[in-house]
Amino acid sequence: MKLSVVVPCYNEEHNIPLILERFREIIKRDDIEVILVDNGSTDGSAYVLADLLPKYSFARTVRVEVNQGYGYGILQGLKECRGEYIGWTHADMQTDPADILKALALIEQEKGLVFVKGNRKGRPFFDVFFTAGMSLFETCFLRKKLYDINAQPNIFPKIFYDEWENPPYDFSLDLYALYMARTKNLKVVRFPVLFPERIHGESKWNTGLQSKWKFIKRTIEFSVNLKKNGNV
Repeated sequence: MKLSVVVPCYNEEHNIPLILERFREIIKRDDIEVILVDNGSTDGSAYVLADLLPKYSFARTVRVEVNQGYGYGILQGLKECRGEYIGWTHADMQTDPADILKALALIEQEKGLVFVKGNRKGRPFFDVFFTAGMSLFETCFLRKKLYDINAQPNIFPKIFYDEWENPPYDFSLDLYALYMARTKNLKVVRFPVLFPERIHGESKWNTGLQSKWKFIKRTIEFSVNLKKNGNV
C-alpha cells in the first residue's frame, strides 16, 4: 500500500456520501486506501457508513465510541494505516479529496523524507487575518517556520509517525505534526488548495469569536508545553 488517508467524521452523515463518491472519481490505482473514522458521531453517520462502504473497495472504517477530540479520532485511524505514506484530510468537503492525489504526486517527485501539506486559498478575510496572526505567533514562539497550520491535507512517511510521542487529542494535532516535521528536518512541501464554504452542516469549532478565543487559549497552552518539553 502506497498511501493511507484518514478522514475523521463527526456528525457528517450528509457529507460522507459526497466524499466517498469524490474519492471514487479520482482514485484510479489500487495502492491507495481511505479510512473513515466515525469519531463518536451522534447522528446517522454509522448507518451511512455501514450502508455505503461495501460499495467502495478502497474504503474502510474505524469506530470511536465516544468522541475524545478531533486529534484522537485521527490518531485512531493512523494506527490502522497500512501505507508507506499516511495522513489525513477533512470530511466536510471544504478540502477536495483530489488534493490527496496532488500531495501524492509531490511525494513521488521528491527524494528523501518529505511532509506535504496544503496552503489554503479563497478564504474569508477575517479567517485569513486570524490564521496569519496565529502563524506569526507560532513561528516566533516555537522558532520554526509555521504557517496555515490547520490547512489540509497532511501527508507524510509512516516511519515519521512511528516516532511520535504523546500527540495531542484536539485540534493541536495539526500543529504538532508540522512542528515535528520541522524539528525532524523533513522537507516541508506546501501546495495551494481551495477552501470553499461547507456544503452540509456547520463547523464543529469555528462558530464565532468565542470559539476562536477558546482555540487560541488551547493552542497557546499546547505551544508552551511543546516548547518546554520538545513534545508533550
